[in-house]
Amino acid sequence: MTMRSFRSAALLILLSLIFAACQGGDPDPCDEGGTLFNDEFSGETECGWASYSRNGATSQIADGVLSLTTSQPGQIWWTNPGRSFDDVIVTADVQHVSGPQDNAFGLICRYQSSENFYIFLISSDGFYAIGKYQSGDNQVEYLTGEGQYVASEAINQGPAQNTMRAGCVGNELTLTVNGELLATVTDPTFVTGDIGVGASTFEPGALVVNFDNVRVLAP
Repeated sequence: MTMRSFRSAALLILLSLIFAACQGGDPDPCDEGGTLFNDEFSGETECGWASYSRNGATSQIADGVLSLTTSQPGQIWWTNPGRSFDDVIVTADVQHVSGPQDNAFGLICRYQSSENFYIFLISSDGFYAIGKYQSGDNQVEYLTGEGQYVASEAINQGPAQNTMRAGCVGNELTLTVNGELLATVTDPTFVTGDIGVGASTFEPGALVVNFDNVRVLAP
């Protein structure tokens, strides 16, 4: 596998306002079960994720999952629930449903804008990376593997499901896949921000990735 680059100039940012149930001191149905945030995409709650369909990419919640589709090689698309956290652990079940194997998808933390956030990625051909977007750079900076993706047998390859866990605690960023710790790095750039999910393809064809059981936990 070669080193991959994302050009942030083409990125889509879609943020939605925090929904009305979170206002006025009312209980938040999206932080039940001892979590800071919890969405099983059952249709019973609305947790703020943006839905869209444009420029060959879609974000939608249907059939009990949040689904991202993209057919634009080299561009990453994502959605956020419009929240703010500091130290968190983000977990999700992530499944490559169809499309190119040469891809990247995963979890976001400390999202501040389209140019400032951390992203935790795996690929369907068995590689992973922790990356950072920062204002002034037109490409993602990989904090793992000396600036490159790293292979791991812990990642289920092909159209398969993986359980991802991204830790953003103090200056420490960790990525765990299917119960195995793959990487720990330190970076002091961002300390608060939203969470999210994202996906990108590096080859022609429509990539479809489903996300389920997205949870944000206190460390």
